[in-house]
Amino acid sequence: MLGRRRELEKADQYLSYFPVVAIVGARQVGKTTLARAIARKRKGPVTTFDLEEPAERARLRDPMLALKDLRGLVILDEIQRTPEIFPVLRVLVDRARLRTRFLVLGSASPDLLRQSSESLAGRIVYQELRGFSMEDVGVRKREPLWLRGGFPRSFLAPSNELSFEWRQAFIRTFLERELPQLGVQIPSETLQRFWTMIAHYHGQIWNASELGRSFGVADTTVRRYLDVMMSTYVMRQLLPFSENVGKRQIKSPKVYISDSGILHALLGLRGMADLEGHPKVGASWEGFALDAVTRQLEAGDRECYFWGTHSGAELDLLVLRGRHRLGFEFKRTSAPTVTRSMREAIRDLHLHRLDVIHAGDDTFPMAEGIRAVALSRITTDIRPIGRPARRRTS
Repeated sequence: MLGRRRELEKADQYLSYFPVVAIVGARQVGKTTLARAIARKRKGPVTTFDLEEPAERARLRDPMLALKDLRGLVILDEIQRTPEIFPVLRVLVDRARLRTRFLVLGSASPDLLRQSSESLAGRIVYQELRGFSMEDVGVRKREPLWLRGGFPRSFLAPSNELSFEWRQAFIRTFLERELPQLGVQIPSETLQRFWTMIAHYHGQIWNASELGRSFGVADTTVRRYLDVMMSTYVMRQLLPFSENVGKRQIKSPKVYISDSGILHALLGLRGMADLEGHPKVGASWEGFALDAVTRQLEAGDRECYFWGTHSGAELDLLVLRGRHRLGFEFKRTSAPTVTRSMREAIRDLHLHRLDVIHAGDDTFPMAEGIRAVALSRITTDIRPIGRPARRRTS
C-alpha cells in the first residue's frame, strides 16, 4: 500500500479508545485497502464482512447472532448497505466486558451519518479518508498528483490517458449507480450538469441564486444538490470567517471539487498541456495547494476558513486552532510579493504568521510575519501545530 502512514497511525489511535471507528470517504478512495493494512497490524483475531457480497449480507441476516461471539477486530465493509446493524452494534459495545472493536467502512450519505450518530452517540468516531497526498506519493510526483488527483486507480494508472478514462468512468458510475444506492433520488443528468458547473466555479464564492437561475430552479434546490455532493465527499466548501474589524465582510462560502483529478475530468483536461492552457489552471492549483496545506496541518473542516472584505482585502485560508491563527495565500508564481491585502489580513485578523505558498523551489522570509513557502517543501517547512518537523519526503 502506497503511503497512508498518517491514516494508519490515526486509526490505531482511535481503535485503542473507541469501540467503533468509522472510516468514511468517497467510493474508490482506498478504504478497503486501508482496512486490510490495519488488520495486518492488529494482534488477535480479525473477522471481515464485505456487505457488497450477497453471501456476506446473508451471514448478517441476524446480526446479533452473527456478531455477539466474535472477538478481536470486526470489519464491516460497505456498511451503508445494511444500516440496520447500527442498533445491534450499540448493544454489543455496551456489554460489561468489551473484547471486540468494530471498524466500519462506508461511502457516507446523510442517512448513514444520521443513523450511525443516533445509534452510537458517544461510542463512534469518524475518520475521513481522502485520496493520496504529497506525503504519500513524494513531493517529486506532485505534478502527476495534481493532474490525476489522489484516487489510487487514477494516480497509479499506466498513462495519463488511462487515468482520464478511469475518472470519466468513475463520474458516470458514481452518478448512475452509487448515488441511487445511497438513497439519492435526484436524476443523474441533473447532478452531472451541476457537478460540471461547479467545476467552472471551483474556488469561487458560492452564489445559490445565480446557479439556481442557470438551472431554472430555486436556490434552495441547488443548495440541496450541494449538500448531496458534500455528504458523499466529492465536493467541499470553505466557510467564511467573520470578526468585528469595522469592515463589511463576505458571508458566503467558497466551493471546491474535492479531488483535482475529478475537477480536470469534469473540465475535459487530459494532460498537463491541456491544464496549463485552461482558464481554471490558477483555481485548480490553488485548490490543490490548499488541500495539501490543510492535510499537512491535520486541520479539520471546522478549523479552516477564508476571509474577505467587500473593499478587496482577502485571505485564501485561515486556520484556527486554540489560540493559534495561521494565514495562507496561494500564488502560482515563483516570485511572490507582499501585497496590501496580506498586511491587512495580518493586522485585522491578528495572525501569528502568514505563509505564501508558491510554485517556486525555495522557502524564504518576505516581511515581518510573512514568508514564502514552496509547495514542494510543505512537508518539511510546515508542520502540524505543536508537532516537530518531519523529514522531507522525496
